[in-house]
Amino acid sequence: MEHSKLTFKQRFQLSRFFKGEPPVSGAVQLTQRRVFILPTRRGLGMVLTIVLLLLIAFVYNNNLVYLLGFLLASVFFITILHTFKALAGLVLQAGFVPPVFAGESAGFTLTVTNPGNQARLALSASLETEQTFSLDAYANKTLTLYAATQKRGWQQLNTVTFSSCYPLGIFRAWSPLRFDSKVLVYPKPSALSLPFPDGSGQQQSGLRYSNRAGDDDFNGTRAYQAGDPLRQIHWKAYAKGQGLLSKQYAADVGGTELWLDYQNTPGFDVEQRLSQLCRWVIDAEDAGLLYGLLLPDCKIAPDCGIKHRAACLEALALF
Repeated sequence: MEHSKLTFKQRFQLSRFFKGEPPVSGAVQLTQRRVFILPTRRGLGMVLTIVLLLLIAFVYNNNLVYLLGFLLASVFFITILHTFKALAGLVLQAGFVPPVFAGESAGFTLTVTNPGNQARLALSASLETEQTFSLDAYANKTLTLYAATQKRGWQQLNTVTFSSCYPLGIFRAWSPLRFDSKVLVYPKPSALSLPFPDGSGQQQSGLRYSNRAGDDDFNGTRAYQAGDPLRQIHWKAYAKGQGLLSKQYAADVGGTELWLDYQNTPGFDVEQRLSQLCRWVIDAEDAGLLYGLLLPDCKIAPDCGIKHRAACLEALALF
């Protein structure tokens, strides 16, 4: 677990109260160093009530009002301890985050463990949205917090805030944490289903397409046209909301290996080319083709399968 020491200056940096300490790679235990506590709006109202009661008791010398004021004050101070103990001692650790395509939400998994013999109630964890949960004694729970992605490449997990207002809601204890957890974001696949390039990497322009689904090689899709056979419709694409598309088959393909070359990929900029390559990788894998990837600084030999697909998409994401 993380037990690095902080200097006097670091302890009183405002960023610790909102963004947390530097990212950690292992498990983190919530100690008094990481848990902060302040009165809520309800708690401040309770403070004002106690002050007014004591003022009235002093002016009118009323012992019953004194008793009520001191009783509320004792409840107020005892609640500090109970709210702190709702978080103190919990152990948290980040898990593996599967890659996603740009524009999708990445699911960061966090495992929360309660090592104590008391249940932890009314807990919450927030990233971009808030999720509430409770933990039994000696129990653990895996949470999935989602964060939006926009750009390809590695995306770091932002600050995760664990908090609780247990038991009366007059205090809020919170702990901002940063984990050394990141997700690989693939380029967003192009919405256009352009034909595959030929085996040499040059854009195919003279290939003859067959409108029948037989022994010919699958060679991409195109927009559905009236009269296309029903068996040729790309139902998977339709189910994904990509519109009605028809499968195309090449009657004469030069070579049995498909090379996806960045230099010969259509697009106005780098991102459009990578987006189209991403679409071709997905379509080629769905079609069961042997495909390779040619980038200016990377070459992946033709193959197929889940690992090969992941390697190609990772190369595109980190290009």
